[in-house]
Parts: sequence; C-alpha cells; structure tokens
Amino acid sequence: MKKAIFTLTLLLGLSAMAGAQETPEHDWAQFGRYSADNTQRAGKAPVAVIMGDSITDGWLQQDPAFFEDNNIAGRGISGQVTSQMLVRFRRDVVDLHPRYVVIVAGINDIARNNGYISEENIMGNIESMCELAAVHGIVPVLTTLFPAGKIGWRPGITDALEQVKSLNGKIRAYARASGLQCIDFEPLMADENGITHSDLCTDGIHPTLEGYKVLEEAVLKALK
Repeated sequence: MKKAIFTLTLLLGLSAMAGAQETPEHDWAQFGRYSADNTQRAGKAPVAVIMGDSITDGWLQQDPAFFEDNNIAGRGISGQVTSQMLVRFRRDVVDLHPRYVVIVAGINDIARNNGYISEENIMGNIESMCELAAVHGIVPVLTTLFPAGKIGWRPGITDALEQVKSLNGKIRAYARASGLQCIDFEPLMADENGITHSDLCTDGIHPTLEGYKVLEEAVLKALK
C-alpha cells in the first residue's frame, strides 16, 4: 500500500511539473512574444524577417517605420541566445513565408546569457537556422557582430572583442562557402580604433537611432 501511495504521489508530482513547464511563465524560447502578430500576418507574407536579440528588438521600437514601410517583420527578443532563436525559428520565420530572413545573432552567446556555449555550437545554431530557411524556400542573409570592446553586463569577459572577431570570421567563411550574402556590420559600425563607434551604439552593442540608420541602409541594399 505504501509503495502504491508513493508511486501515485510521484506520478502526480511529475504531472504537475510537466504542466508547469507548459505555462507562459516557462516559455523558455518565448514563443508567446510574437504569437498574436504572427496570427495577424497569416496570408500576408513579409518581404523579410529580421531575426535576432535585443539589437533587433530595440530596432523595431526605435524605428518602426523602417519595418512598416519596407514590409519587414522584426522578430527580436532581448537577451536571447542562438539556441532560443533556433527553437522559435519555425514559428517566427518559416510560418510567415518571407522571401528573406536576416539573422542578427551571437553576442548573447559570447556574453554567456544562457551559460557557456562553444563557438562551434554557436555557428551550428546559425547554420541550422540557415538550413531550415533554405529548405522552406527562404533566402538566409547573415550578419556579423558589432566590434564591441566589452560587454557591459558581463564585465568578467575580458576578451569580448577577440571572441567577436573570431566568430565574425567564421560567419563570413560560412557565407562564402554556402553562397550566402553576409552583411558585414563590423566595419560599418567601427571607429578609427576598430571598436564600435560611440555615436552609433550606446554601449558598443545596442545602436542609437543613427546606428540603426546605418544598418537599415545595408539591409535594404542586401535585399535588393
């Protein structure tokens, strides 16, 4: 009898845990963030989706007219790493049926927002997003990271610029090998010292409106 009660208690506990994991509070990839907008867009495919983290999130907030005027959907979520973007890629990109997807990703992986991840696995996530797009007839467009000299919320990472440059080199190499476009944000955002220009980014990572205007010109050129 005691064994049966223990087993029942265990099963009920596991069931409760499973149920909790399905609630919005445990929406690790944040599928819910753009769910309503994705539904509203049904049958109205955008020209492009910009998939990313806080850089894209802030872009949509600071210059919504860019997205509206050019029929581009912004799908950025602050703090996200490439693993989270890959998980929600089907819902926030594939299901919208855009012609292009511009992938702006990687700095939060370097910042270890979700714990340590190797450069090889960061690239694996980026490559998987590209492959998932291509198999659904969506043209992936890659971007490089800004040359941030530091990561303000992770002061313990003292080699941020070296990691950025290394990952950027791999992004460029993958784009060349795969015949993909790569919008090289690194030189566009750099100052004379080779780090992100202070007029274009408030903290080396998050653009000002002037910085976003630089990105917009490069994106539109790539999409044309």
